[in-house]
Amino acid sequence: MAKLRLAGVVRESIVDGPGIRMTVFTQGCPHHCKGCHNEQTWDFEGGYESSTERILEEAQKDPLLKGLTLSGGEPFCQAEALSVLAKEAHSLGYDIFCYTGYTFEKLVADFDTHPEYKALLTECDWLVDGPFVLEERSLMLKFRGSKNQRILNVKKSLQESKAIEADI
Repeated sequence: MAKLRLAGVVRESIVDGPGIRMTVFTQGCPHHCKGCHNEQTWDFEGGYESSTERILEEAQKDPLLKGLTLSGGEPFCQAEALSVLAKEAHSLGYDIFCYTGYTFEKLVADFDTHPEYKALLTECDWLVDGPFVLEERSLMLKFRGSKNQRILNVKKSLQESKAIEADI
């Protein structure tokens, strides 16, 4: 069990990744993107404390869930605890969709100084990477807010050591 600081949880979402998902909104974000739709998640002292165990208990109550989505805030600011959550969720048959304001390349470049980034990234199936850019906002994008953001197949990206876009 690991502790998390959360902004909230949406028990059933169809807009935060493929299928019906539980979306976990982390609290705390260093990016402060102009036009962010989750500004209330920026304060690292806000939100409330929860545990990976509690989230998984709630997820298991819903037979319709396909997976968990990690959103924010910035999930990689709590990468160590979220890697525990994602690993356990995988063992229960869920897939993991994750949003980050960092690019895949930045996360990988920081593996030596932030091994928790690697721990979380290796547990993700898909990653929407890059900051939200208001000038590139589009309501026509699937699971993304702005055109600069990519949906990546994390397993393939890590295997090939470069960002590989997902076909979802």
